[in-house]
Amino acid sequence: MTTAYLNRIATAIPEHDIHEAFVSFAERMLADRRLQTIFRRMASRADISHRYSFLNPRRDSDRLSAHDAHGFYQSGGFPNTARRMEMFEQCAPVLMRKVLDRLALTEEERSGITHVLVTCCTGLYAPGLDFEVLDHLGLSAGVERTMIGFMGCYAAINTLKLARHIVRSEPKAGVLMVNLELCTVHLQETQDLEQVLSFLVFADGAAASLITAREQGFSLDSFKAVMVPNTRELITWKIRGLGFDMLLSGQVPGELGRALHDGELMAERDGINLWAVHPGGRSVLDAVEKGLELPTDALAASREVLSSFGNMSSATVMFVLERMMQQAKPGQHGCAMAFGPGLAAETMRFHVV
Repeated sequence: MTTAYLNRIATAIPEHDIHEAFVSFAERMLADRRLQTIFRRMASRADISHRYSFLNPRRDSDRLSAHDAHGFYQSGGFPNTARRMEMFEQCAPVLMRKVLDRLALTEEERSGITHVLVTCCTGLYAPGLDFEVLDHLGLSAGVERTMIGFMGCYAAINTLKLARHIVRSEPKAGVLMVNLELCTVHLQETQDLEQVLSFLVFADGAAASLITAREQGFSLDSFKAVMVPNTRELITWKIRGLGFDMLLSGQVPGELGRALHDGELMAERDGINLWAVHPGGRSVLDAVEKGLELPTDALAASREVLSSFGNMSSATVMFVLERMMQQAKPGQHGCAMAFGPGLAAETMRFHVV
């Protein structure tokens, strides 16, 4: 059976660092002083230093209604879904072209691409990003295109699984995967502290990867989903009139930690040298570390990505894998893991070639 390999990864972010501006923005949005105090304390403990957005914060005004240069988020008049999707359609291709250029495909690699897989849960239009990929790279119209939408933060793992199936069935296939999310297009005006805290971690970002049968990078060995019973309502993502509404319950870290501790991965962890865990937030990483009884430095790459970029939904685990690919040694074995609606953890076992 042909083995599929994750040969190369590139990542990209928009130019505007919005973390400090958002913390100030969100604190002022909360009318209750007690909630403001709690939010400020939680923000200081989030272990996030930078997050990036296509929006350019305005730092010359203290007015909540003028907090970004687009005038996109205005107090009492946050944009409807149509306006948000217009902004996504305008800005997403810019970030996509940036990450594809960073992947720096050779002419031989470009001509060998047979499949394009795109994940996104923060925006959609048609013809969409899959066509944008073909146009930017000058690929043949015969390239097979697949859009994987609305799976949330674990979509990249599922898409790597699909890429593996393709390469194993078509050994000469070249699969280009793009994971792109503009999470900041869906901020909501709310007095719900739990919802505001969920916005505190999300950011925009993109990753592009090449998967082939060429023995280079990470061997994609196996995949497995871990479903947590009776947790369907803890993470939800639904399209509504004022954008996409997220519910991210504070119960998620505890439920994940218990499920991992009681699951099969607990017995297999001793053979794993590399842990590429999706940094859904500091509490999520703490729960994984505790649940699997990992050494304190096991999730260093994940914590670095969280601090430097925040949670970019489906693209985030690829940022972690990119760092590991730069530092990993041949023969090391790893486990990539990402979490999302279900509540589910999608896992991938790999090793370095």
